[in-house]
Amino acid sequence: MLALLHTSPVHVPVFDALRDEDRPGLELRHLVAEDLLRRARLAGPEAVAEDVRARVREAVDGGARAVLCTCSTIGGVAEAAAAEVGVPVLRVDRPMARAAVAAGPRVVVLAALESTVRPTVVLIEEEARRAGRAVEVRTVLVEDAWARFEAGDREGYVRRVADAADEVTGADVIVLAQASMAPAGRLSTAGVPVLSSPRPGLAAGAAAAGVP
Repeated sequence: MLALLHTSPVHVPVFDALRDEDRPGLELRHLVAEDLLRRARLAGPEAVAEDVRARVREAVDGGARAVLCTCSTIGGVAEAAAAEVGVPVLRVDRPMARAAVAAGPRVVVLAALESTVRPTVVLIEEEARRAGRAVEVRTVLVEDAWARFEAGDREGYVRRVADAADEVTGADVIVLAQASMAPAGRLSTAGVPVLSSPRPGLAAGAAAAGVP
């Protein structure tokens, strides 16, 4: 069983659908804690580190063989919990970051939340060091997008992100920093790869849980 730690319930059907398409033998358990993102936005990810560890321990006590955090803002503190619980704890955006580094040195990160920007940039730079590659990371905060998400206008949110991707110039690859942005990759007409995290993240989580 793979446990998924979410900060929005909208991710539950997304990952269930990906599981059904790609890993039908994988059992998923969803833990939704919206308060973690709200508090991390106000005080930083470290402010919720203990609560994240508690959620991860809850998942492991419930039988999880691995835990996948689907929130980019708190992904780093979730990964850090692995040493305490004895099972792999992954952040959903690490495989995407690795793919971005491989795609080229000019990486543009699109984010709808300011709190997601720095963790994503740090992650990409970390993966670049691991790969021995030099990268230039630029960031774009997509104005008004998150307000649409919070208002329940998912279509408007995704369209705004796709439009922002189409406006990017001078990039080898575009990274959609939040899992909720993934549908924008299909709408974008950008001339470079537009990477999102859910599918490669779930694949990594499944492998960590022992489901190839």
